[in-house]
Amino acid sequence: MTTLTSPHDLLAAIPFLIGYHPTDSLVLVCLKDESVGMAMRVDYPVLTKEESSLEAYDALVYHLIREGAEGALVVAYVPDSRTDGEEVLGNLATALIRSNVQVRESLLICNGRWRSVLCADIECCPPEGRELPEISASRIALEQVAQGRPMPFTDLAGLADSISPLPLATDGAFAANVAHYRVDPESTSLPDLQRDGAVSVIDLASRFIAGSIGQDITADQELSARVIGGLSDIQVRDFALGSHDDATLDIYWAMWRYLLRIAPGGFVAPIASLLGALSYERGEGALAHRCLDRAIEDDPVYSLATLLRRVFSAGWPPESFAQMRKDLHPKVCAAIFDR
Repeated sequence: MTTLTSPHDLLAAIPFLIGYHPTDSLVLVCLKDESVGMAMRVDYPVLTKEESSLEAYDALVYHLIREGAEGALVVAYVPDSRTDGEEVLGNLATALIRSNVQVRESLLICNGRWRSVLCADIECCPPEGRELPEISASRIALEQVAQGRPMPFTDLAGLADSISPLPLATDGAFAANVAHYRVDPESTSLPDLQRDGAVSVIDLASRFIAGSIGQDITADQELSARVIGGLSDIQVRDFALGSHDDATLDIYWAMWRYLLRIAPGGFVAPIASLLGALSYERGEGALAHRCLDRAIEDDPVYSLATLLRRVFSAGWPPESFAQMRKDLHPKVCAAIFDR
């Protein structure tokens, strides 16, 4: 994320950081070495007497501490029916200060207006607040779009719709072809099937890298069916999880998103988990969790989705998760190709 130099920059940056325009939310942005790091959104808190101990806020701050945060930017998107924005921000500031995390900015947004609770200048931040700026023409938006990032979704529903099934996902002939490539763990040809699945992942990624996807629909669907079917095998899935590098992260992300949207029921969980993992690495936490929602809807006991949910919820730094994946990949490759 680019440098944030004003409250307007922060207001414009948050939808890019979490992927959509939040409402009824509390957003924390980690600052480390003067750079913007992890952004975390939670539902706007319900204050009770039991929460007056600030334990709920301490739990939020813990995630920033794990990131090595030196400072934090905080924004409360207060529901229209609530008037406790300053109290919520004050409780959060207390928890941050107690953990030696400096509050660099604290913004309150309510009824389409904003103000900084840290600013005592009523000319700058009048009590009634200022009208929210339009982010589409902001410096932040221009820089993010220039770097290839799409404009944020209007709301969480729009984000979820971006990974919803396409018509091909319910096409009977395509589903039958995918099922044909399902890997039988009891097959006497299991090593060959796993090798074929891994090679298919490489082949399809090569088509995406070359920009040739979509030029031959029949070939694309056949290769896609091979990959989706092959990912039913855990070894093939783990191979796919580590197949990208920093240069190809965005291309693989686009590929998994495409496959997720065309995957028939019963084949969604592995791909949704893969897209969730890459989304998390890209800093798109909200999308990562929505991917896991789709995985668990498809298979409520899918182990990788359950593991990733714990990892994401624990606030693991994306860099640590990426390193774990990289360390695992050579072992998976050896298991598939060196037999």
